[in-house]
Amino acid sequence: MEEITLITVGPQQVVGIKKTGTYAMIPELLMQLWGFIEQNRITCAGAPAFVCHEISPEAVKEANNTGTAMVEVVWPVTGPAHGSGDISVYELPGGKMVRAVHHGPYETCEPTYQKLFAWICERNLHITGPVREFYPNDPRAVKPEEILTEIFVPVS
Repeated sequence: MEEITLITVGPQQVVGIKKTGTYAMIPELLMQLWGFIEQNRITCAGAPAFVCHEISPEAVKEANNTGTAMVEVVWPVTGPAHGSGDISVYELPGGKMVRAVHHGPYETCEPTYQKLFAWICERNLHITGPVREFYPNDPRAVKPEEILTEIFVPVS
């Protein structure tokens, strides 16, 4: 894990989709979103992301176990873009965020999250919105230990 930092992130136009279910839906939803982007010749402006609406570890586990998680995936885009059906175009808000990078398989992110949340607590910061995981590399194209997950937590 790289150093944990406090940064300011600008708002981003995204193409996104939200479904209720389990986090296992993330890869499928990202592929659906990518197909829509390609079909509509939308210009990507960054790495895809998962937006986690459940904040605490307990809420994440419960929502995943019961299939009630709000699973939102987005892809930053630029230029003209229009949604269709379940897919919409909207602005993901910016603001002050705590950032950490996890190196390794997605399933091994928990220690990074524990350090990140401890860092936030030690500085008396308050989480103000959904956590974002950006995926800057393709897990199909790199070794599991080379997978990167950039984690952003909005704070005040």
